[in-house]
Amino acid sequence: MRIYLQRTRSFKEKQPLSKSECKGNAFRQMQKSFFKKNSELLRIPAFCKRYSDLRSFQTIVFMLDDEKLLKYCLQHSTDTGLLLQDLERHTNLHTLNPQMLSGPFQGMLLKMLSQMIRPRRILEIGTFTGYSAICLAQGLESNGQLHTIEADDEVASIATEYFRRAGLEQKITLHLGDAASVVPALDEIFDLIFLDAGKMDYSRHYHLAYPKLRPGGFLLADNVLWSGKVVRDEKDATAQALRAFNTMIQNDDRVENLLLPLRDGLMLVRKRDDLVPSPVNDP
Repeated sequence: MRIYLQRTRSFKEKQPLSKSECKGNAFRQMQKSFFKKNSELLRIPAFCKRYSDLRSFQTIVFMLDDEKLLKYCLQHSTDTGLLLQDLERHTNLHTLNPQMLSGPFQGMLLKMLSQMIRPRRILEIGTFTGYSAICLAQGLESNGQLHTIEADDEVASIATEYFRRAGLEQKITLHLGDAASVVPALDEIFDLIFLDAGKMDYSRHYHLAYPKLRPGGFLLADNVLWSGKVVRDEKDATAQALRAFNTMIQNDDRVENLLLPLRDGLMLVRKRDDLVPSPVNDP
């Protein structure tokens, strides 16, 4: 199902309405047209606009859950391949939180973004069973390297096995431990960074990763909508942490950003390369 939110005119032809009045009328008309259970979801596109570096949204499009539409999208997307399908099945059978796996839609997006950027170095914080790392690694330059960090040795062992089966054991280095200690020790500058570990630690991981990102490089952060709780649940601790993270990114003048309502929310961040270094005063 698609919901289009557009600037509209009043049914009564009087004075032209202001932008805020138009948006208010549009929301009211939409809320009358859909079930009450979807009313909160209508707030998510506006939330994504707020935390994106876009100045004029004439139209906001948001896709609600629709199994028939989802199936159609899968049928018209390149297949992820047997290995990743097997990894998805293995993750569902042998882990406690299989929903943490990226899945085919996001996996293909990560692969294509990596192929567009053609990074020489990638950093991933939060390996899980290795699905996203395999997708990202497929865009590496021929001599490229992906560093991925995981704190859970059980899921890390699954990732290691599938890296071997994908023929990527020479391109992917898995670091077992806490990102707070691993990232500062990496003597690398990265073209692409993917945050997908503990959501409560996103702000800390961003501050750790930012100095390691080259000017013009990209940082991606997953799950930033947290099942819509960032706009629906004021008390959820993880939602509070992600709202703080999203606000921090939006207010960081050193970057450009776009929050996509894809899957569970994906924040795209580009480190600006047009900043003039601050002058250094000689003592």
